Amino acid sequence: MCGIVGYIGKRDSVPIVLDALARLEYRGYDSAGIAVIDAQGNLVGSKSEGRLGRLVERLRDGEPLAGSVGLGHTRWATHGKPSDANAHPLGDCSGRIAVVHNGIIENYATLRAHLLERGHVFTSETDTEVIAHLIESHYNGDLLAAVRATLRELRGAYALGVMSNYDPEHLIFARNGASPLVVGIGEGEMFVASDTPAILKYTKREIILQEGELVVVGRDGWKLSDYDGKELERDVVQIAWDMGAAEKGGFKHFMLKEIFEQPRVIKETLSGRIDDLNQVTLAAELGDVTPERLRAIGKIAITGCGTAYYAGMVGMYLLRSLVHLPVEMEVASEFRYGDPVVDGNALTIAMSQSGETADTIEAVRIAKGAHSTVLGICNALGSHLSRVADATLFTRGGPEIGVAATKTYVSQVTVMTLFALYLAALRQSTPVDRLRAIADGTKLLPAAIDLLLNASDDVRRVAKQIRKAQSVLFLGRYVNFPTALEGALKLKEIAYIHAEGYAAGEMKHGPIALLDPAVPVIGIVTDGRVREKMLSNLMESRAREAPVIIVANYGDEEAAQVADHVFWVPKVDELLSPVVNIIPLQLLAYHIADLEGKDVDQPRNLAKTVTVE
Repeated sequence: MCGIVGYIGKRDSVPIVLDALARLEYRGYDSAGIAVIDAQGNLVGSKSEGRLGRLVERLRDGEPLAGSVGLGHTRWATHGKPSDANAHPLGDCSGRIAVVHNGIIENYATLRAHLLERGHVFTSETDTEVIAHLIESHYNGDLLAAVRATLRELRGAYALGVMSNYDPEHLIFARNGASPLVVGIGEGEMFVASDTPAILKYTKREIILQEGELVVVGRDGWKLSDYDGKELERDVVQIAWDMGAAEKGGFKHFMLKEIFEQPRVIKETLSGRIDDLNQVTLAAELGDVTPERLRAIGKIAITGCGTAYYAGMVGMYLLRSLVHLPVEMEVASEFRYGDPVVDGNALTIAMSQSGETADTIEAVRIAKGAHSTVLGICNALGSHLSRVADATLFTRGGPEIGVAATKTYVSQVTVMTLFALYLAALRQSTPVDRLRAIADGTKLLPAAIDLLLNASDDVRRVAKQIRKAQSVLFLGRYVNFPTALEGALKLKEIAYIHAEGYAAGEMKHGPIALLDPAVPVIGIVTDGRVREKMLSNLMESRAREAPVIIVANYGDEEAAQVADHVFWVPKVDELLSPVVNIIPLQLLAYHIADLEGKDVDQPRNLAKTVTVE
């Protein structure tokens, strides 16, 4: 959710912290703030409701800040509405301690009540301010000891940063639960942030904090420990991304850039995972999840949130079709409450772009508690999910800055396809020739998507015609039912248009009542076992005078006759079609949002990584 940045070194921290916050604004943009220790040793700062740009204007037009130690934050509001008062950093009564925080302190109300009884005065509605006051109450000449004592009282999932002019030569950070923090290592300077892209401009050497860890950073390095003070060692990671991966590269928005990166991302995802005989080779990556272990499973449970859930749903159809095992889907936010039936004979597949999604991590905890084998599918090396899962298949998507997921969805579906092919081969549940044909077909997906990206202007022309719709219905069946769900989600997320994804056969059980000339219907009618059924469903829509837009294979004139507009796509194997068919729907949502002047990369009320329940 929120974004945290810290710097200590020889340079002025203010431009560095503001630059890093700009790269983290996708994590939250309800308010932003910065605090520094100035040349006189004073703790001073500024903060503002709204986007980071308002804070930058305030600093430019008011008293300038400067200092070689700085702490910054961009907020996605949980406790307390967006306001100047609730923006971070937040301080204590003395004005000598500043805290930034990502996550939720579950017992903050009790802690706050005790502090109020002892005379503490609060100036915000946040749970974060409790942390600063607790540190103040425990301070007795040793800031680190006061932070450790405070951490022992906190309950919840969080990442936090502490700065104080009691100890102007150090910053202190801690992590508990699914709230990431990385420490960047420079020459005579150190950086801390919620995500790698924030500090990639300054260093490619970093360590990743894990759950229950605390780090003290100074100009001369870092010291890592657990909450009780036991020192820990951690290998330094060399980041392979270059700065261009986290820049727009000439595109108007990050989302558009990331849509256009999808052919390359699929190539990266496939690289080294299919041999010359078109056999999928994943054994080395799966490690302890051995072939013997996979042959023994009796069922599969898949869980995730939002786009990851829909990618998992495509995987459900693939696994059922190729592996012939019972496969259940459960949205991660309901997994813990739905009494999931998983045990030592089950494989639980957890999907998360960041590997930090709180609900997904909790679902994994429950699955492991029931002795289920857990396979993680995520994009982030060193993430929480990759550490707690028995094995992880990485999607290799690179940094995704746009809040609405695009390339990570396509790469997740591609990884699920590879895993389904691998598991089917292990269990000999589908003829080898069929598996090799699908594997071979995956290699053609980048070229197929390139063709679709060249038709972006055609999609924009349709977007101009339906941009004022108040509601849109997306219809799909079988493997493209999730495509309809994901297409609807993209339109809701960035264009703020009400949209519903439906299994097309369910339309006449209710949604058909919504149809009229003002409600466009978008149907996925590519070749496969449900094509004729889809055509019938769309004829029903046309009979209600709804504008009909279809995704169809090149040259399908029968399908074109039922449509007002057609998004033409290359023909691929039906099980691979979701990867191709989602592209025009991503572009449609993007172009409508852009035409309507919406903030495509940072849609209202959303954040990239959801680390709170």
